[in-house]
Amino acid sequence: MNKFPLWKNLLVFLVLAFGVLFAVPNLFPEDPAVQIAARDDSALDEAQLARVQGMLEEAELEFLSKTLRDGRITVRFDSVEDQLRAADSLRLSLNPTTQSFVVALVLAPRLPTWVRALGLKPMSLGLDLRGGVHFLFEVDMDAAIDQVLRRYQEGISVMLRDERIARRVRVSDDQVIVTVNSDEDAERASRVLARMDDPLQIRRGMDGERPALYLTLTEDQVQERRDFAIQQNTITLRNRVDELGVAEPLVARQGADRIVVQLPGVQDPRQAEVVLGATATLEFRLVDTENDPIEAARRGRAPINTELYYERSGAPVLLSRDIIVTGDQLTNASSGFSEGRPAVFVNLDSQGARRMLQTTQANLGRPMAVLFIEERRNLVEENGEMVEVAETIREVISVATIQGVFSSRFQITGLATTEARDLALLLRAGALAAPIFKVEERTIGPSLGQDNIDRGMQAVVIGFALVVVFMLLYYRVFGIVANIALFSNLVLIIALLSLLQASLTLPGIAGIVLTVGMAVDANVLIYERIREELRNGNSPQASIAAGYDKAFSSIADANITTLIAAVVLFAFGTGPIKGFAVTLSLGILTSMFTAIIGTRALVNLIYGGRRVQKLSIGGSIIHAAH
Repeated sequence: MNKFPLWKNLLVFLVLAFGVLFAVPNLFPEDPAVQIAARDDSALDEAQLARVQGMLEEAELEFLSKTLRDGRITVRFDSVEDQLRAADSLRLSLNPTTQSFVVALVLAPRLPTWVRALGLKPMSLGLDLRGGVHFLFEVDMDAAIDQVLRRYQEGISVMLRDERIARRVRVSDDQVIVTVNSDEDAERASRVLARMDDPLQIRRGMDGERPALYLTLTEDQVQERRDFAIQQNTITLRNRVDELGVAEPLVARQGADRIVVQLPGVQDPRQAEVVLGATATLEFRLVDTENDPIEAARRGRAPINTELYYERSGAPVLLSRDIIVTGDQLTNASSGFSEGRPAVFVNLDSQGARRMLQTTQANLGRPMAVLFIEERRNLVEENGEMVEVAETIREVISVATIQGVFSSRFQITGLATTEARDLALLLRAGALAAPIFKVEERTIGPSLGQDNIDRGMQAVVIGFALVVVFMLLYYRVFGIVANIALFSNLVLIIALLSLLQASLTLPGIAGIVLTVGMAVDANVLIYERIREELRNGNSPQASIAAGYDKAFSSIADANITTLIAAVVLFAFGTGPIKGFAVTLSLGILTSMFTAIIGTRALVNLIYGGRRVQKLSIGGSIIHAAH
């Protein structure tokens, strides 16, 4: 009686072995380190490694080790203070005049070779534990509205051209102004524009001496566009963070026009800021070969239906106003090399592919240009104060002759290696619906995170120790069983967090502490039921079986309702709330296993399969009834 079949015992053993294996990487701490890489992504060599070592020795900075791996130098230090001092010293020494090297603060894992070979990783730590970067971005809502109006401008111009109405269409002061030649044309244009899928408010007036239509967005359209801009930018930033490979980031809307981004483990905000804040996109246009771009540049005016741009070399280029494809129509992008040159390989959606196919079929032998567009905000001095001014950079990065028909797949060249990689990342993640500008940045050092870890671990240890002492004194042998199950429960939680790479935060530690109490609560219910069965005169073996069977429904009900609450917290919460919900959910699942199946297996090992006269399960040893 009270014996598990072999498969159940094996299940318990395998689960515990799994837990120990995946929890092992957390026994090896991370060292504060400095990583040096070339800004152009070229590989560093042994000579540069020796140069870095010489700089550190000259500055009298002690380090634990130095390694050269994957073209990057990593130097480990004993303390965060040494790490910070070394980073400042290396930045000054390596980049005295040019910014050729990136010196980043990182945490380098100290995992043994066999752990790396198995692909095991320690659990990820949140921003409050590991340190990292906190950004607060503001969305340029005026630019979002301007983008909508300019799209209307293009559509309105095409609609009126199809109706053969002479017109001049421009955007000014949050409205689209359509200037025509006569009142009759104005009336015809009004009827045409009223048929738009999403019509604007139309007002008749005069533009100088000529009739004009003034089109403005309704209040609902303005609000809809603002909401779309903030939502789309939030999604795009989240995609970009995913491309950066940051574990468990926080990307959430804050207020009416701001987005908060937290990147745990990132100690150097430069690369993250460049990727997150970039608004780079592309436009593909045909090159105008009938007019002289040099003459247009000299006059400062482009011929009709063309626009004047410049290549990176400074050479002027005349492009058609008609856009073939934009970056919004790209479905995938990857960087690589083509004929020894950096390239971006792109795929278009069905609409873009159809448009590209039509264009290449009709324009074989003509040149096509790739226009690179980027929004920047620069600091300039005005009236003795430094202010941020928005600037749009437009430059032609590639001009190539259409030598064959293609549609959905092609490549872009003319970029540096780093530019190709970053552009591919941005195109994969999607374009921002409106420019964003950084209004706040905070770098949280790992020393503060370590202090939080120490305090959190102290809370777990104290809570665990108090529970262990209580269970040992009150339930004797069965208390030892519960304590073993409790320790196994902690190991399994850590193993699952490591396996899933779910980020552990301070609220997550609170969830673990709560789980400790909930796990032992299940054992208390079982043990009290066993004691009740013994007092009713049942044999020890029957009391053990009845205790586990009859307490199961109460334990299941309590844990399932708590699990539902944790799932709701995870679904609707953000950031720290999700961290709490994750550890609580995992703790509930592991505690159900250890408290019911794990302790039953251990109790069966101690008492099962033999005649038992007494059980050590309370303030005194309870004997079997005669």
